[in-house]
Amino acid sequence: MSEELRGHLAMLTFSALVAGSFSLGVMVANEIAPAALNAARFGIAAVVIGAAALATTGLRRAHFRAPWRFAVLGGLFGGYFVLMFYGLQTAAPVSAAAVFTLVPVMSALFGWLLLRQITTPWMALALALGAAGAVWVIVRGDLGALAAFEIGQGEIIYFWGCVLHAIYTPMVRKLNRGEPAVVFTFGMLLAGGALLAAFGWRDILATDWMQLPGIVWIGLFYLAVFASSATFVLLQYATLRLPSAKVMAYTYLTPSWVILWEIALGRGMPPGMVLIGVAMSVVALVMLLEGVRERQPA
Repeated sequence: MSEELRGHLAMLTFSALVAGSFSLGVMVANEIAPAALNAARFGIAAVVIGAAALATTGLRRAHFRAPWRFAVLGGLFGGYFVLMFYGLQTAAPVSAAAVFTLVPVMSALFGWLLLRQITTPWMALALALGAAGAVWVIVRGDLGALAAFEIGQGEIIYFWGCVLHAIYTPMVRKLNRGEPAVVFTFGMLLAGGALLAAFGWRDILATDWMQLPGIVWIGLFYLAVFASSATFVLLQYATLRLPSAKVMAYTYLTPSWVILWEIALGRGMPPGMVLIGVAMSVVALVMLLEGVRERQPA
């Protein structure tokens, strides 16, 4: 298996795990403050990834040269999560999910600005097809829901979070100096957790941790271990092997994975028309995976 194909497999897994955070996140979003939730999430994830690093590559002093790099990356990703939860306090889920589909396009832009990665016409077509398919899934095949799309304060807040997410991807490649993905992720989590704790210390102290509902701890565990620890490593692993636009194109699969999560949680099948959008997203990813006609240097 080539390094590029490994990167695609990592992002396929990434998109499935991220989708679970949407289904479970809805169940805990109103039970705990966003800053407190994400500070705890980063803290638990740092412990998990730190243990994994010690058991595999080890933690060496040379891995933590120029620690400001981890602060930059931790601030970007921590900021994304906090703004996402603040935005979702007022934004409709459909509108917020539609905003999220802008991440691959913005990632391609920042990939050019920071790394001079060129988006070819073929890739641009794939990105456009994937975005259209994702939006179709998000509105559940309902043109009326698409026509009713409105930009509110929550959507604007979440948009800026998505900007941070889009910057994060090429920045990983720009700032990595050969450190193993698991070690690099550990450094980012430590820095991000510290920044989140400083930002949300009042919310952390105000949270009655012992009285939180059980579903919050289940959701927090999933967010920390699977939707944070595992996905951070997968994202950084793939970013070092694929162009930023290809990496973030996998966000288009997230609505399709959410459908499977919702079915698994017993929330029913979506309308048949939604499958059109699923097919469009899959076709877009096949275009990116095989690099048909034109290939962008990795």
